[in-house]
Amino acid sequence: MPVFTIILLIIVGVVIIPLILIVLKFAFKPRKVAGIEALLKQGRITQATRLAKQIIAKDPRNVDAHYLLGQAYKEADKPELALMEFKTVNTLGNFTGICKEIQFRKEIAELFMQFHQDEEALKEYLLLLQAEPFVADHHFYAGMLFEERRRDDRAFTYYLKAIELNPEHTEAHFRLGKILYKQKKPIEAKIELEKAVKYNTDNYDAYFYLGKLQKDAHDYLSALLYFEKSENDPEMKVKALIERATCFMNMNNCEGAISELERAIRIGESEKRTEVIYARYFIALCYEKSRQIEKAIEQWEKVYAKRPSFRDVAEKLSQYQEFRTDDRIKDFLTSPKDRFKEICLSMVKVLKLEVRDVSDLPNGCQILAVEAEQKWRGARKMPKLLRIFRVPEIIDDSSVRSLHEAMKKVNVMKGLLITSSTFSRKAVEFAETRPIDLYNKEKLREILLKAEMAD
Repeated sequence: MPVFTIILLIIVGVVIIPLILIVLKFAFKPRKVAGIEALLKQGRITQATRLAKQIIAKDPRNVDAHYLLGQAYKEADKPELALMEFKTVNTLGNFTGICKEIQFRKEIAELFMQFHQDEEALKEYLLLLQAEPFVADHHFYAGMLFEERRRDDRAFTYYLKAIELNPEHTEAHFRLGKILYKQKKPIEAKIELEKAVKYNTDNYDAYFYLGKLQKDAHDYLSALLYFEKSENDPEMKVKALIERATCFMNMNNCEGAISELERAIRIGESEKRTEVIYARYFIALCYEKSRQIEKAIEQWEKVYAKRPSFRDVAEKLSQYQEFRTDDRIKDFLTSPKDRFKEICLSMVKVLKLEVRDVSDLPNGCQILAVEAEQKWRGARKMPKLLRIFRVPEIIDDSSVRSLHEAMKKVNVMKGLLITSSTFSRKAVEFAETRPIDLYNKEKLREILLKAEMAD
């Protein structure tokens, strides 16, 4: 064979054969990637995963193989691994094959949100907005992510745009209404929230905030109905029950409130919900108001065990410390109305006064009495107006002023106010310049002891 022919064959072999190999490589590559896609459609996740890994081992920059491996991980309920593959796709940034950019960005944004990587998710939605500015959901999710970052001003704008593009976007209406509620714009908030439930009658979050709006407006009956509807969402049920209970409390219906709170505690405890703390606190207040002090203490102790600094729980337990060790205080605080009146009359005797008239007061009673003994025979017995309260709250100056006004009306020069709690500084200051004596719980205990000894 001539030398020239040999040289020519060598040149052809050096140049042509590599070209053929490259062509064959790219000819079989799509087939292999398409094989992953086919396996996924058939639900053969394990085989699809194995094939994708084999391709990536030979070609680490194969975008479609990484993308389809991510899809396989999603199907296998392994979102954290799917996100790792999608991040690789994002880094390679080649969307000319099976992996299409817009669909990919939607998927990776959802994964970022699932793992609370809100900053990364927001970047994806802002890119989607550039590609598809007329898609309402892109604006909605961008708004939601700004809201998560406490940028309600930015979120508001995106929600408005989402509604402009899709007037029936129930979630955009709801979130816009929630922002307006926080901004204390009840009329505007109600309009948006009502639209949210109009376009989706199962928008239980919107019902919940409509209930809060009606509760704030003191329309408790309407609020109760809205909260009842929001109960249909298991995630909202405990919160809705607590809100219903507070409506009943504001309506002075302790029985109704206790019923709702018992349900909230029962459900919340099984789910280990933090709202149970609030439910126990509120039910304790109801028990306290209805004179079921032992039950109230039991609930406060459970709150204290979980969260010692919660509201005034420590103060409440301290306030009722005597309750467990002093039966006289217990009787005073918990006895029915008739028995309470008997206790008050026995206290009047200890104070060396004779009763002339008795009338009921909320959480107490009023007694008009006169001095039982006089130093000088024939001297006029001086009348005194007493008010006795069994309340947990500190008595403020308004209660002392009210007694003073009552004294004027019945033309009585001396007054006495007795409480199972204490007095505020303003109450003490007001009484110091008037003929009114103030007896706190310590003085009450002394009187009750003397009354028992007298019996």
